[in-house]
Amino acid sequence: MQTLPPRAHPDHLKKQAKELLRLYRNGDSQALARFIAALPAAAHRSPAEVIALQLRLHDAQSCIAREYGFNSWADLIAVVEARAVAQQTPSTLTRRWLDLAYGGDVTGNYDAARPRVAAQLLDDHPELVFADVWVALAAGHVEAVRRAVDAEPGWINRAGGPLALPPLVAVTHSRLGQIPQYAARLRDCVRVLLDAGADPDQSIYNRFPPASLASPDESGPLSALYGAAGVNRDPALTAMLLAAGANPNDGESLYHSLENPACTRLLLDGGAQVSGTNALRRALDMPDPSALEWLLAYGGDPNEPAGAGPTQSWGAPLLRAIAVRCPVGHIDALLKAGADPHAQTAAGVSAYRLAMRTGLTDVAQRLRAAGAQDALSDADRFVAACARADAQEARRIQAQHPELPRSLAAESGDPLRLLPDAAAWGSDDAVRLMVELGWPIEARGGDWDASALNHAVFRGDAGLTAFLLAHGANWREAHGYGGDALGTLSWASVNEPTGFDQPDWPACARALRAHGLPAIERDPAQPGRVFIEGRAMRFSEEVTEALLSGGPASAAQ
Repeated sequence: MQTLPPRAHPDHLKKQAKELLRLYRNGDSQALARFIAALPAAAHRSPAEVIALQLRLHDAQSCIAREYGFNSWADLIAVVEARAVAQQTPSTLTRRWLDLAYGGDVTGNYDAARPRVAAQLLDDHPELVFADVWVALAAGHVEAVRRAVDAEPGWINRAGGPLALPPLVAVTHSRLGQIPQYAARLRDCVRVLLDAGADPDQSIYNRFPPASLASPDESGPLSALYGAAGVNRDPALTAMLLAAGANPNDGESLYHSLENPACTRLLLDGGAQVSGTNALRRALDMPDPSALEWLLAYGGDPNEPAGAGPTQSWGAPLLRAIAVRCPVGHIDALLKAGADPHAQTAAGVSAYRLAMRTGLTDVAQRLRAAGAQDALSDADRFVAACARADAQEARRIQAQHPELPRSLAAESGDPLRLLPDAAAWGSDDAVRLMVELGWPIEARGGDWDASALNHAVFRGDAGLTAFLLAHGANWREAHGYGGDALGTLSWASVNEPTGFDQPDWPACARALRAHGLPAIERDPAQPGRVFIEGRAMRFSEEVTEALLSGGPASAAQ
């Protein structure tokens, strides 16, 4: 592993990445060996196989970051920038360190927490934990915390520091809890605070934009328990707070604990109520049904009535499970717990028809076994064939009913939303077939009421993005949060949502440019931002370069 030079500069590192990519594209043997040694996607491959991967700039950046011992390019650049901040005043360095240690709901900005970068910065500047108790809390420095408690016992229940945090919240919300050696230290700090009389129900209000540190969202309380069970998902920390009397019904902890069912079970054993938390529907997003099974075993209603919000739009949990294409294990858990196999959406579409419309024949079989089966119209069969990407069957039905798919607008349950839903699932073949058959390309669906183009961009699916644009999709089409495809690209490229197969947001940016964007300019005051039609926007570095490359953008659509 290489040692990062003390005065490393982002511009120099960017040049290194571009040079590595140039050598790779020229077939340079040393460049290929570097990718094979450092980049997970190239590991254990032959040079010819690595060339066939057609690696891009972000791969070269990732390779260089890993050569220096970092998990990502973003972490590498964050360390370099933090080192530059370290040359400024101690208070500036402290605040930057806290930004790295906490997420935006605590700091009041959009930046994701980078706990490993925070840990690296502590290695470079160990004096931070002695100079500021709020750094000590977030870093799990138990001796510094003990000294603070001894010096002023009443401090343990007062908010303070640059982020106005109660001490227990400062510990449990620190993302350094996701690093094993820090997790143990943070638990020790929680024990010290609880033993000294800290209120286990300490909380703050959410500061994530459009809220802020100065004006938090008072409808979104975030407790210390939420930090333990919902942010760091630490069962040991969760158990400590519950044993101290923390309220498990804080409105957030159960919902956000589901990615670690051990935390979920602790909360349920501690008296957490499932009703009213939306946790059942959130459990449908988990790839494994175990969290759903726990919620149902502890009183979750498999026929829970729908409330407000996008995850409620389908109705009963069984209907949503079908609509978002949950694995059969989730369907089985709901039916076993008493879900009504005859449930219908608000528009009167039965669970069986919905399963067929979404191409889930295995789920339809489960429903038939439970006594549910409806007669399907030719329109239903057409939609089902499209969902399965069965072009032959879909075209056969369309030949008999040339009014399809236009006539689907009059069908119950808005079957036209299958197009954006399929884009959200990543069913490219189904999306392409529907577009070729004349599906309205502007149809909106998915959990955030967005067009197929927005869903394709969110997933970093460059091929589908280009296909949709070539067939008339408009990047200005809004989604349920009020943004457009550029806003979607901004959020996805900066936050890099996981779970997608090789997302390529820079290629999505190039596709958008090729099909019409207004003039794009860098913000001279903040190099990381650009102006588009007077709107200041932020993208990942590589996406920004893709948007700015190739001269003036074409005329806007």
